[in-house]
Amino acid sequence: MPDPLELVYEHDEIADLDPAARRLALRTIFTAAGVDDVAGHIARVADEIDGFGPISELMRDDSLTDILINGKDEIWVEREGRLVPAGCAFDSVAHLTAWCERCITLGGGRVDSSQPIADARLADGSRMHVVLPPVAPGGPLVSIRRSPANGLSLDDLADRGTMSRTDAGILEDAVGDGRSIVVGGATGSGKTTLLRALVALVPPLERVVLIEELPELGCTAPNRVSLVARPPNAEGKGEVSLEQLVRAALRMRPNRIVVGEVRGPEALPALWAMRTGHAGSMLSIHAADALDASHRLVDLALMAPRSPSESSLAREVASAVDIYVHLSRQDGSRKVDELLVRT
Repeated sequence: MPDPLELVYEHDEIADLDPAARRLALRTIFTAAGVDDVAGHIARVADEIDGFGPISELMRDDSLTDILINGKDEIWVEREGRLVPAGCAFDSVAHLTAWCERCITLGGGRVDSSQPIADARLADGSRMHVVLPPVAPGGPLVSIRRSPANGLSLDDLADRGTMSRTDAGILEDAVGDGRSIVVGGATGSGKTTLLRALVALVPPLERVVLIEELPELGCTAPNRVSLVARPPNAEGKGEVSLEQLVRAALRMRPNRIVVGEVRGPEALPALWAMRTGHAGSMLSIHAADALDASHRLVDLALMAPRSPSESSLAREVASAVDIYVHLSRQDGSRKVDELLVRT
């Protein structure tokens, strides 16, 4: 029996077709060549060209929150808070490497031997992080954080046990009252999910500026502006940092500024935004607990050029932030374990 993939390589015109027409063409080619299990091979080739290759079925499974690839034949998924083997694999390291390069390119990024670490947002909204050899000797390594098809509301999060109904009510009132909110937690604790739920509550007539490394918040406010950071190119030029974007946002007449994740000197202009009339601004930050979040904001703001003194920044943080929310993972679930409200 002829190799279905070899048959595809003999028909370059297939690449120019849309997905539906491509499937019809594949059926014609495979049937004429006497290929067994035509439908199965069409699905495999279509997934390779138009989908996510060997993990296409995983990417269609909405119960998965993370897909972790530790080389060509070690793939794990997180389902209901537990990591389990996925039971699928790539054909070879070369296959996985080419797949990584294609996915990152389609997401608007670049990954290769000269730039072995890259991030991209996939077409379904998922966030993809790739590390190639030799930085990852056992790789390529891939981490995919799935994005819910529909953002979860505070009510949804309360139903799932992420927070109490009381905490959900406090946060809903805080957004409506224009109180500034900092969401803290470790990687994978649900910071972005909660921030999305909070942003969804912003009154529709307010102008919201979203600032992110990758567009994940999905705000539906009519008067919204999305700013996305850009890494430097291979020559080290063209970078647009989060700090630059926050400073730009201050000139765009926002009612609220939302920073997807504060990691560096952008903390200083974000604090200014919270203190200078942009009531209800929000941000997320990696932190061990609510108190640590306030300390981290000070430390990161100190990284900015011409930043105030540490004691001055501590006072800025104390007066700028109205509410700290901290999330953690407990027994495989994401939970709000602290909610501190400044009175």
